[in-house]
Amino acid sequence: MQQDLRALAANIRADAEGRYDSAEPVWRSGVEWALLWIENTASHLTEGRPGAGAGGRGQGVSPE
Repeated sequence: MQQDLRALAANIRADAEGRYDSAEPVWRSGVEWALLWIENTASHLTEGRPGAGAGGRGQGVSPE
């Protein structure tokens, strides 16, 4: 699952790169937040923290 999440983040990043120049700041910050959340979730899968496994919420990334 960790590899799938990292691949998803890479695909989102690649698709978004060409759109950053003309995108509004809110859209850009939303994409960055989503990427941070995905990468944070992927990293928690290997740390063995409670709640970080499948179905768990783990520690989230605040959008602020």
